[in-house]
Amino acid sequence: MSSNSHRNNRTLQEEVEMSNRNRPSSAQSRQAWSDDGSDRPDSRQGRDGGFREDADLALPAAMESDNYLNTVCVQERDEVEVQDNSNGCWAKFKRGVRSIWQTKDMQDEDDDNKDFKVVTTIRELVIYLVFLLVLVVLTFGMNSETYYYYTKVMSELFLDGQFADTKNTFRGMTTMQDFWRFAEGPLMDGLYWEKWYNGQNVSDSQLGYVFHENKLLGVPRLRQLKVRNDSCEVHDDFKNEIKTCYDAYAESIEDKFPFGKMNGTAWVYQTEDELDGWGHEGLISEYGGGGFVQNLLLTREKTEPIIADLKQNLWLDRGTRVVFVDFTVYNANINLFCVIRLVVEFPATGGAIPSWSFRTVKLIRYVSIGDYFVLACEGIFLLFIIYYIIEEALEIAKHKCQYFKSVWNILDIVVIVISVVCTVFNVYRTIAVGNMLESLLQKPDEFADFEFLSWAQVLFNQGIAFAVFFAWVKIFKYISFNKTMTQLSSTIANCAKDLAGFGVMFFIILFAFAQLGYLIFGTQVRDFRSFPDTILTLFRIILGDFDFHELEAAHRVLGPLYFLLYVFFVFFVLLNMFLAIINDTYSEVKADLENQENEFELQDYFKKGYDKMLDKLKFKRDKIIDIQKAIVDADANADKQIDFDEWKRDLKERGYADSEIEAVFAKYDLNNDRMLDEEEIRKMQEELEGQRMAVDKEFEGLENKEGEAAARPKSSARRRSARPGSRKGSSRFSFGDDSGDDSDDEDSGTRSGRTGRFVSGVSYEEFTVLSRRVDRMEHSIGSIVSKIDAVLVKLEAMEKAKLKRRETMGKILDSITESEGVGDDEKRDQMEKLVREELERWDSEPSIQQSGRGASPRSPPSGVNDTDQMGSHNV
Repeated sequence: MSSNSHRNNRTLQEEVEMSNRNRPSSAQSRQAWSDDGSDRPDSRQGRDGGFREDADLALPAAMESDNYLNTVCVQERDEVEVQDNSNGCWAKFKRGVRSIWQTKDMQDEDDDNKDFKVVTTIRELVIYLVFLLVLVVLTFGMNSETYYYYTKVMSELFLDGQFADTKNTFRGMTTMQDFWRFAEGPLMDGLYWEKWYNGQNVSDSQLGYVFHENKLLGVPRLRQLKVRNDSCEVHDDFKNEIKTCYDAYAESIEDKFPFGKMNGTAWVYQTEDELDGWGHEGLISEYGGGGFVQNLLLTREKTEPIIADLKQNLWLDRGTRVVFVDFTVYNANINLFCVIRLVVEFPATGGAIPSWSFRTVKLIRYVSIGDYFVLACEGIFLLFIIYYIIEEALEIAKHKCQYFKSVWNILDIVVIVISVVCTVFNVYRTIAVGNMLESLLQKPDEFADFEFLSWAQVLFNQGIAFAVFFAWVKIFKYISFNKTMTQLSSTIANCAKDLAGFGVMFFIILFAFAQLGYLIFGTQVRDFRSFPDTILTLFRIILGDFDFHELEAAHRVLGPLYFLLYVFFVFFVLLNMFLAIINDTYSEVKADLENQENEFELQDYFKKGYDKMLDKLKFKRDKIIDIQKAIVDADANADKQIDFDEWKRDLKERGYADSEIEAVFAKYDLNNDRMLDEEEIRKMQEELEGQRMAVDKEFEGLENKEGEAAARPKSSARRRSARPGSRKGSSRFSFGDDSGDDSDDEDSGTRSGRTGRFVSGVSYEEFTVLSRRVDRMEHSIGSIVSKIDAVLVKLEAMEKAKLKRRETMGKILDSITESEGVGDDEKRDQMEKLVREELERWDSEPSIQQSGRGASPRSPPSGVNDTDQMGSHNV
């Protein structure tokens, strides 16, 4: 009993589910047809907006039990709740959020929706252009020409100041004595501006300024690194003569023992950790962050004795390999820091080689209104980075490893990584500078080490510069739908293999010439002093930057010969081969692109949107005119009042649905008396006239813009004039927004104009579209029926032929049986003769020939004859 009940319940549940699947959903049957959003469904409709009477009548009597009705009610309630949830605000919000990150790459490969591709591409391009604009404003807001001028004046002050006795400068320093001349002269003059140009002393508050404008942060510092006496070995032949040997600098042979006075920071070594310093890469070697340090003081009067003491006690000796002069200045007028490092290297060869570093950076970012504007741009930029991180994560989730095979995707990842790193450093820099300045203000007589922050800030600026560069290049990703824009990438991609082979040949010759030049001219020519410098010099020669006279001076025969051979092989051979590869490939690509269509045409898309807008305006204008006429015609008794029956009767004749009629009537029936009085009619006419004038004005504006633009093709004009959207007598009207989705009929090119504004009934345009489709279906079905009739005629002819053949063969057998007195051989000959005569007569039958001529290629008439012959022979 329980098993039967369970089986019956399951069967009943399956029937209920099938009934619910066949019943139209509320989303399909519910329409919003009033501009104020009120729903007024027809009385014949059910709770979900669908017509339920036919469905209820169709229910079998066996299914009208209480259990079934309860199940149906529960199923209906659940369905309505699910549909309400799917159409609710939260569902719409989630769909909107998902659409934000929808890209062309997320579209299925088999989806040929061109409109979706156009809309998605335009949206991606617009969003990316906004992102690029924010990035450009952000980067240019961080830089200005003031940086250059600040670096220029500070470098000229310390690098071009002349020594008192030799008139030399820091740039031309060649000996250790020149360093002391610089320290006692230009360095002191540049650091301490204690007098005005008229010789008057500055006030105490003005002490510690460079150029009277740049505040010296903390005190300057001198630092040197040395090597030990036993850092190298003297050859046995010279051991008796040479007792000391100082090798080139290396951290393993660094001298860390006290020397000189044996006390004080200048004479006692301090490690990199104790100084909280950083290494430095010089022209000759890379140096550590430790060493022997001497801090200078805030005034010149107190600093000069320190310099004299260092010089007197031979602070620099044969073991010294490098001296650093470090200090930082800040200009409040322009809110810029200049971190200065002057380096003098003393190689093992003797002499002095100067170098310098002037880093002009903006470490305090937010001071002026313009800085806070940049801060706002940084916030927007951060939101864009989060947006693109989510977008790329969705694409990776969809395409998996295939995602990383695209160069554009790799470029996206690079831009995102650079941006994230720069954002993190921006936060760190702000915190670190605040802490350092707070500590510096408490101890103004100590050295302020901004070396690391300035170095990191320079890397930050370089990272942002590369991000901007890659961001501009990435624009090609969004405009690649145009074949003209893909010429560059297509040319490079097509000739990649040829360029790879050419690159092998080029670098073989380049390295051969580089090694030859380095070995011949490396000891005499500066540009050939090392192998990397030689390679760079050869590239410069390709660009026309070379010094032929220097090569000629190095060797009067090999110099010119080397130069001429290099120019011949690289200029006249390899470079022309490279250009030939590019030119040939570009010609091929251009020829292919001429026969290739664009992925989609933006012009056609915007033209179609413009035409849709014109059609909508025509629809709305015609409907307004139609309703205005209905107001005049509905008042048949001329009592200046329109009751609902008169209104409904007139609009019914014009093809409007009941729901539309009631919706328009209810909007202006303010007192709900089912009667439009004179005031209500006047209000309706005024509102309709205002809407009509607004539509006419908008329509005329669009037509004027169209006239000012380039002339449209005649075919497009004919299509617009032939569109049924411009005809009157439409059965739909809406006082609200004309938003909706217009779908194009792919076969006839006629728009259906199906929007969400109307409840029931179809417009003349939709009727025209459906009529054409029905005509096409009737034509197709008619041709199919005619083919079926032809097949039936052939089958009937074949059946008649078979019956006739059966009768003929029966006669032949009867005649053979009756001839008893004839021998077997004679019977066989007679039978063969009769059969042959019958076959010949069968082939000459006009009915068979006619059926053969009318046969289709799929069932040739020869098949029938072959079958007959085989049957005859078998008999």
